[in-house]
Amino acid sequence: MYLNAYVPGLQYESGVAAFFRRHRGQPFASSALMEPISKAFVAAIHAFVQEQGVPLISFEKGQRKDNVMAAQLARLPAPAPEGIVFVGRAQEKARVIRTEKRCNPTTGQTYPWSIGNFRHPPGAGAPSVGPVTVT
Repeated sequence: MYLNAYVPGLQYESGVAAFFRRHRGQPFASSALMEPISKAFVAAIHAFVQEQGVPLISFEKGQRKDNVMAAQLARLPAPAPEGIVFVGRAQEKARVIRTEKRCNPTTGQTYPWSIGNFRHPPGAGAPSVGPVTVT
């Protein structure tokens, strides 16, 4: 089984706003609210890997995840036991929502404005899970 931990609806500003306002009950969406969630998720994955003794593999650019899985399966005794073979960290291009402060030109009031851009996550920001893969 290949598991990818990403939520398509959270790849867009409107989805992020709805998540924080409706699901989390926040008055507005802010990237400052995302950071503790992302860090807690990554910490939980790292704790799981350590507790279970499962390898954590960082994929190289262009490396095929299927080839890594085949190599990891080959090291197991036959028949391979059930369970997680490894957790992989991918550097995939991800849409990242961030908040910037804008100013109303008429009133001078500042307000938060969410924008989306694409970047490759550095490893501990935008989780990406695959052959059980997590960043």
